[in-house]
Amino acid sequence: MLESRYWLLLAVVAGLLWLLHLLAPVITPFAAAAALAYLGDPLVDRVEKIPLMRWKISRSLAVMLVFTAIFLVLSAVLLLVLPLLFEQFRRLVDHVPVWFAWLVDSALPWVQAKLGLESLDIGAENLKAGLSSYWKEASNAVLGMLGTLSAGGQAVLHWLMNLVLIPVVTFYLLRDWDELVEGVRTLLPTGIEPTASRLMREIDQVLGAFIRGQLLVMLALGLVYTLGLWVLGLDLAFIIGMSAGLLSVVPYLGTLVGVVAALIAATVQFQDILHPLMCLLVFMVGQSLESMVLTPKLVGDKVGLHPVAVIFAVLAGGQLFGFLGILLALPVAAALNVLVRHAHQHYRGSPSLPDETPLGEDS
Repeated sequence: MLESRYWLLLAVVAGLLWLLHLLAPVITPFAAAAALAYLGDPLVDRVEKIPLMRWKISRSLAVMLVFTAIFLVLSAVLLLVLPLLFEQFRRLVDHVPVWFAWLVDSALPWVQAKLGLESLDIGAENLKAGLSSYWKEASNAVLGMLGTLSAGGQAVLHWLMNLVLIPVVTFYLLRDWDELVEGVRTLLPTGIEPTASRLMREIDQVLGAFIRGQLLVMLALGLVYTLGLWVLGLDLAFIIGMSAGLLSVVPYLGTLVGVVAALIAATVQFQDILHPLMCLLVFMVGQSLESMVLTPKLVGDKVGLHPVAVIFAVLAGGQLFGFLGILLALPVAAALNVLVRHAHQHYRGSPSLPDETPLGEDS
């Protein structure tokens, strides 16, 4: 009987995962709204506690105040960042053909000379022409994307619906967040409710510390990289620095991408060895700040999510469920991390375990 219940539970979980896979495009905006509500709930709770003479700030008013503040901040950031981003992208479009020419005319001949492959014909001119042609088509496609979007179509309608749906759903979730959490708790059977509530509190602590702290670390790293590359005079400092900072959500990916892009850009722009070395120094300083200051202060050492687990969770989630999987990867990883730890503690503390003899000792 117990075995049949386990098989039934397994079948239900498999069915839910398959349904999640099928409905991923529909569920994605709701998952994004839930993530925003989860991140914004502590801020709304703090606003509710602000004394306003003899009146108490209601939950709805607190949500509206938080929404207004976020909208004003985002608007100011977009007004400052978008022109700079467009300018950086235009420079990137102009620089990439130069990078291709440097790769074919300088880098590849140098590698051939060092490896003794001068007699090997790699078709340098054809390679350069092909790369330049491909980049021209790709850049034209990206630059023409806005024109394509303005032409209408189902994809544009879906994008606009999500753009409107996410803040609306986020508002209602934020307003009723405490009631929703309490409603989920009351649905739990009384026998498992205390244990489940304790586990959910620990999952919330782990997940909240990781996500909120990691967002701050990403932003701080992006600013450090951007400022350092800008001081060196790199033309693409903003787009390389901020991209490296944002990609640091996957451990070491942002650093790897940023170092490679900065080295290529500095080598082509300055044609010397000093500036690439200075770019390496910028990323070394950023990594040192992250490991010694940013991560300990902003994320903490009790989160318990190993970098390999984070990388696997993000990649596996994206492969299975697309963008929805990326959104759900960290919550699922945090939950599994807590559940596995408690299961291990329960297993080690079980009185039914046989006597164990330490490895290397005779019984």
